[in-house]
Amino acid sequence: MRTILIAAMGFLAAATQASADMWIRADPGGEVGAALTTFLQARQTGERVIIDGPCLSACTLVLSVVPRDRICVTRRAVLGFHAARELDNRTGHLSPATEATRLIVATYPAPIQSWIARHGGLSRRLILLRGRELAALYPACSGWSRSDAE
Repeated sequence: MRTILIAAMGFLAAATQASADMWIRADPGGEVGAALTTFLQARQTGERVIIDGPCLSACTLVLSVVPRDRICVTRRAVLGFHAARELDNRTGHLSPATEATRLIVATYPAPIQSWIARHGGLSRRLILLRGRELAALYPACSGWSRSDAE
C-alpha cells in the first residue's frame, strides 16, 4: 500500500509540474482578445511558456504579456509577426489596422521591437524569427521540464 501511495504522489507531482507549463507547439494565432486572455492567465498563475513550434500572429503577444524569464524556446520554435488587420463585417474584407499595429509593436519587448524594425517593420507579409536570432533573444528550454523540450 505504501508503494502505491508513493507512486501516486510521484504521479501527482509530475502532473502538477506538467500542468504548470504552457506548451506552444503549433499556434496559428487568431483573435487578439482571446490570445491576451490566455497569456494574462498564464502570467497570473505563474505558468512558464515553452515555445516548441510555430507561434504566429496573435500568439506572439505572449512576448508582451508573460515575463521573459518565464519563456523559453526550443530549436523548433518560430515566431511569426505581421501587421494588425481588421475585418469589415459588412464586406468580409480585411484591411490594415495601422493604429492597432503601432500599439501592438509598442507592447513587445525592446529587443523584439528592434528585430521587427531591422526587418522592415510589420506589413501584410509574415516575418519569421527563428534559429540563432531567436536563440539570442530567449533562453533555450533545456532543463526546464521534459527532456523532449530540446
